[in-house]
Amino acid sequence: MEIKSNSNNVTINGNIKSVSDFQIIKQYIDSIVNQHKNITINITDSLSITSSVIGYLNKLVLHDSININMSIGNSQLIDLLNDLNLVSVFKVKKV
Repeated sequence: MEIKSNSNNVTINGNIKSVSDFQIIKQYIDSIVNQHKNITINITDSLSITSSVIGYLNKLVLHDSININMSIGNSQLIDLLNDLNLVSVFKVKKV
């Protein structure tokens, strides 16, 4: 997995699959949340997302009132988020 950020945008390339991936994502997003209440997360090609990342992002939206917009390139991941009823929570759109 590779991650980069610019202002309030985070772009993730590769599969999100390990605890270390979660820790890296959390560090990047934590640094952005200190300055922005609206975050755009671009997940270009990951097939899945770990439960720890989902839980963390859910906490940001529901507890910390952070507005998350996700742009996802893989339809399998969109289907997963749809099955978990998270498409509207994370404002998911296909790119």
